[in-house]
Amino acid sequence: MKTTILAAAAVLVSFAAPAMAWEGKVVACYDSVWVPAKTETHKKLHSAAHTKWEHRGGQLVEVYYAPVYIQHTHQKSKGHYPKVKAACNK
Repeated sequence: MKTTILAAAAVLVSFAAPAMAWEGKVVACYDSVWVPAKTETHKKLHSAAHTKWEHRGGQLVEVYYAPVYIQHTHQKSKGHYPKVKAACNK
């Protein structure tokens, strides 16, 4: 009986020892900051600017058509949360 009580006490002290032994000092603090994905965009000319003569409302009208571009986008890197040094909260 006495041995069991001593063994139980030893086990309880061994679990409490790490909590009582903490005497560390905070050296640095870090926050997570969202960095959005990086993308690369290219434009390719689909049809150049041009003018056309059209009949509208009984008149002959010169109509300007703007250039048309096709835009291609691809992702260079994904968004992520890097750790950034920050002020420590007390």
